[in-house]
Amino acid sequence: MKKLHRIFISSVQKELAAERRALKDYVHGDPLLRRFFQVFLFEDLPASDRRADEVYLAEVDHCDIYLGLFGRDYGFEDGAGTSPTEREFLRATECCKERLLFVMGGNDSGRHAKMQDLISRAGDQVIRRRVTSIPELTAAVYASLVEYLERHGELRTLPFDATACRNATIEDISPDHIRWFLTQARQRQYPLADTTPPADVLAHLNLLDQGQPSNAAILLFGKQPQRFLLTSEVKCLHFHGVEVRKPIPSYQVYKGTSFELVDQAVDFVMSKVDRAVGTRAHGPQAPVEYELPRDAVAEAIVNAVAHRDYTSNASVQVMLFADRLEVWNPGELPPSLTPERLTHPHASIPRNPLLAEPLFLARYIERAGTGTLDMIALSEDAGLKPPEFRQDGGQFVQTLWRPITVGAAEGSPEVTPEVTPEVTPEVTPEVTRLLRVCGEPLPRQELQDQLGLKDDEHFRKAYLLPALAAGFIEMTVPDRPTSRFQKYRMTAKGRAWLTQKEQRKKKR
Repeated sequence: MKKLHRIFISSVQKELAAERRALKDYVHGDPLLRRFFQVFLFEDLPASDRRADEVYLAEVDHCDIYLGLFGRDYGFEDGAGTSPTEREFLRATECCKERLLFVMGGNDSGRHAKMQDLISRAGDQVIRRRVTSIPELTAAVYASLVEYLERHGELRTLPFDATACRNATIEDISPDHIRWFLTQARQRQYPLADTTPPADVLAHLNLLDQGQPSNAAILLFGKQPQRFLLTSEVKCLHFHGVEVRKPIPSYQVYKGTSFELVDQAVDFVMSKVDRAVGTRAHGPQAPVEYELPRDAVAEAIVNAVAHRDYTSNASVQVMLFADRLEVWNPGELPPSLTPERLTHPHASIPRNPLLAEPLFLARYIERAGTGTLDMIALSEDAGLKPPEFRQDGGQFVQTLWRPITVGAAEGSPEVTPEVTPEVTPEVTPEVTRLLRVCGEPLPRQELQDQLGLKDDEHFRKAYLLPALAAGFIEMTVPDRPTSRFQKYRMTAKGRAWLTQKEQRKKKR
């Protein structure tokens, strides 16, 4: 059996206990890394009649990689005023160990003076990486360990997300997509400014392979991702009954970046499920409730996009039935996870960590390892059956259950009130949704916010332009379409159509 490379994690244990445990669980749970690495944590040792300083320095001697996590605390100081963390770094340096250093925190405010001095001295010897969260840390460590394996000739084929995208160049990266991401990532205290050049952003996210954009870079920020990665598209289907059966009432194939795919697929589902609009009794905006929690739908879809097997020729499929929503993605769960384990607290083991990190920074993935638990809690709060997870051959399936109705129980096609024979191709479900929040003049951004849409271009093409073309809404400043004072309001024609639709809905 091949000898595993031993990693010694050095840090102030009490301060960074969660980060230390997360790294060990991540390395030992990742299908690639666990083939090559074993992680040592001092706190996992049994009680022993040995001095602690002798034990940890001996472990540094025996390790192959010293992985330092430098936080704000310096730690316990011995008689010489030196902490174990600093002694471990000095020992690793003396023994010529491979040293990987990660500085925790977006800035140095509140950092112990001796720790700041250690960081400065270490920075003169090795490249440091600054991280602000556990997901960012695991992604950075993943990239460093993959680079270590490649440099030592043990990994000759990079993982999919780290591999250079064939025939792609930096010119295939959209500066607009990069700028949008940097604006979103600021909410996570991401350190790069909006004006950072695209190549520098990709380098900081470990999305370059010898200067060429990786597959993850194209998926996240490409001008036309499907030009290079055809099956990265998402297929959305809507069935009136409870099983797959032709003809398919609505079938859309969405293309774009990972962010755009999530937004479009979520919008497809939410435009076809029932919704209730409350009154403005407690504020200027009327509350809206959907029969399926939007956050649960978004979680299921972003899970599929982030964790699918991109080497498969299959695509993510989002299928809305009369009684449920099913999200299928190609790939299998890591060996350490099972469908049943997903219903309990579990470690986050992303299949594509370099793809997952920017999704986290842009707030598409809220917390590592809690996505399925959030789906369960949201469904419970909405009074729905718990979600189900299953492995179906080479496909992983997530199921969200819709409210039980008589029609759904009998397999009746009269299930989805938002899609009816009266809705002509001109009056799409998207236009209907826009009309329902356009009761008073509102600016474009507020309309998007009320609809829960992040993609400006998707809102413009699927909602705004069709509604304007149909004469259902109008501009308040028609002679200056780009005015910063521009708002949109429903016309008498739009109001009459919406009233007729609501009356038809009541009759059903």
